[in-house]
Amino acid sequence: LHMGKTMKEDLTVVAKYINKLYPPEFNVFSIYAELYHNYFASQAKKNAESHLEDKDIYLLLSWVHNFYPKEMRKDHTLAMELDKVKLGSLLPSSLSKELENKYLDSEEVTVKNSLSRCLDKEIQRWKEDKEPEKLNGHFQSELLGIFVIQSIYSSQKRAEDISKAVGEELSRRLLKELPAFLRSYRDAFEDFKEKSKKHRYYKPILIANINNCWNFR
Repeated sequence: LHMGKTMKEDLTVVAKYINKLYPPEFNVFSIYAELYHNYFASQAKKNAESHLEDKDIYLLLSWVHNFYPKEMRKDHTLAMELDKVKLGSLLPSSLSKELENKYLDSEEVTVKNSLSRCLDKEIQRWKEDKEPEKLNGHFQSELLGIFVIQSIYSSQKRAEDISKAVGEELSRRLLKELPAFLRSYRDAFEDFKEKSKKHRYYKPILIANINNCWNFR
């Protein structure tokens, strides 16, 4: 953040004041911009090649695809000058792709495990001597219906915030995880229906799960 802010502020000063003090053939702005970019890119590459936690990979990819190419161009003066220089990406495409795959693999596993834990909690609640919660006057499982959908949606949104391509790839992967989760949910529910007919709240639990189907659709 400090490096990006410094680069943006300094280049704005160069574009507004220093550039006009030199003849055009000196390409003063281009020289400053390339030197800043090369240093920034070297630091990004150094970080990318070190051991990164998942949240660090996400942040670095956000800089590569989003913050650096877009935020730097919000200032009108800076945008015009940077368009002439064509600085390129902070990371080589191969390294960027490697980080994207790590992020996608990690996010896919995270969502899969989250859905699995959610279903386990729901099954446990079926076994308790408690009536299901009501939403808008109807039996429903807030944990299952709402949490699952929000988990998938928020994961897709985070990926799209990196880039459209990363968002599309994660969506493709999660579209495989959701049916797998729903099959597990169906199997568990069928098992409950068969084995728990004497449960005190058998009927309300059935209604709550049937009402969940609308949300999943």
